Amino acid sequence: MSQQASTPAPEPVRHAATTRDHVRRLHEVRRRATVGDELATERQHAKGKLTARQRLQHLLDEGSFTEFDLFRRPAPGSPVPEYCTDGVVTGAGTVHGRRVFAYAQDFRILGGSLGEAHAAKIHKVMDLAIAAGAPLVALLDSGGARIQEGVTALAGYGGIFRRNVRASGVIPQISVVLGPCAGGAAYSPALTDFTFVVRNVSHMFVTGPDVIKTVTGESVTHEELGGAEVHAATSGVATFVADDEETCLEDVRHLISLLPSNSHDLPPSYETDDPPARRCPRLADIVLANPKVPYDVREVIAEIVDDAEFMEVHEHWAENIVCALARMGGRTVGILANQPVVRAGVLDIDTSQKAARFVQMCDAFSIPLVTLVDVPGFLPGVDQEHDGIIRHGAKLLYAYCNATVPRIQVILRKAYGGAYIAMDSRSIGADLSFAWPINEIAVMGAEAAVGVIYRKELAAAGDPEQRRTQLITEYTEELMHPYYASERGLVDDVIDPADTRVMIIRALELLSDKRPDLMPRKHGNPPT
Repeated sequence: MSQQASTPAPEPVRHAATTRDHVRRLHEVRRRATVGDELATERQHAKGKLTARQRLQHLLDEGSFTEFDLFRRPAPGSPVPEYCTDGVVTGAGTVHGRRVFAYAQDFRILGGSLGEAHAAKIHKVMDLAIAAGAPLVALLDSGGARIQEGVTALAGYGGIFRRNVRASGVIPQISVVLGPCAGGAAYSPALTDFTFVVRNVSHMFVTGPDVIKTVTGESVTHEELGGAEVHAATSGVATFVADDEETCLEDVRHLISLLPSNSHDLPPSYETDDPPARRCPRLADIVLANPKVPYDVREVIAEIVDDAEFMEVHEHWAENIVCALARMGGRTVGILANQPVVRAGVLDIDTSQKAARFVQMCDAFSIPLVTLVDVPGFLPGVDQEHDGIIRHGAKLLYAYCNATVPRIQVILRKAYGGAYIAMDSRSIGADLSFAWPINEIAVMGAEAAVGVIYRKELAAAGDPEQRRTQLITEYTEELMHPYYASERGLVDDVIDPADTRVMIIRALELLSDKRPDLMPRKHGNPPT
């Protein structure tokens, strides 16, 4: 907690003072309030951290910030010193010329702790963001609830959570953790659409190391318990991770450029020098016909999107599926793709959760979905079944079935069993489905299918292996050839891989005026 003296209240001006005297006094008081304590600033910089105002300067377009409540203080008689801003800077500005509301907690003042006045400022800027239909960015750096103010601090968090939920699916909400975020405060990032963290700077946990040591006897550091790597790769709380604050805030700006301002707007589109009619012949060399040969699906994504640029969501968590935001033909798209180099791209509990939330976010903000399929099935195993693969897999089904944005499926290679259905098949509502000529769509692979269907025949055969090979060939030719699904209307066209980008962009154009036809209801009841 900063030991700086409280910001002095403006000195009374004598009655004989002119208006210009009052204006000069205003500028002086404003300067002192915005600069703050120099020693506290040095301590912040010594930790490798920017101040709240420096962070806002990096986030927002130069000269665009309008601050709210600069002179807000705790109520008279408060048990804490009365600093201007009360430890949080709130206001609005622009990012790439588009309006954005933001608040930045100031760790130099009372450790950025949240009290009644601090919370009221955040509530105000959240309400304004919702009313204006503009994104909200929270720059978090706080020791938690202000203990001296008791239950009123806890009530302040409750007001933030209620507004997070009210804004959910209405405006993009982005949390940027740039220091500690502990206790109840940690739930606000979990309620927002995206959470950014910075290595060796960000720490999130509900109960800290000291409490855990007391209750369970476990010794753990802040970094081991709730550091950036933990939440990026293990818990799945962090959506993006950066090496430093400047890079992190630049990534936030790029993300905002991909998103609409609110759920009633379309994502912004941009002119691109990457021709929509560009063919991608290299795809045939990336994805080989042998379904057992892995490849990095990110190479496929880079080939088909504009300028090979995409922003991967939850890159380090549930890596057997890739979720990314990109542009195709200048328009924002959400891409989901099985990742064969990680667990063969199988669906499991974590990938189902990751993909389902991504689908819901894209649908909420009118971002078309492109699904690239190469999936062997759902991960088998006792642990997966006992931990609820049925319940969690249903989340992905629910998200896709509930989505009303344009939905395009491309089957790159194999698509087996229930995982084929869950990866946005035509049967659950994909608008258009394309497949490469090496596709295999079936209940299961030919070898496994033959083992089930012809088990008795193989057991009685004089040469079981020869007969197995023959049956596998027959099964593949009859039920798994590349045109089987297309012949039955479950795939709209079998395409040359080189034409994948062209076909997707054409499909997006065809579906650009798609309008949802929804049954009237209060809300659905998705699996949890």
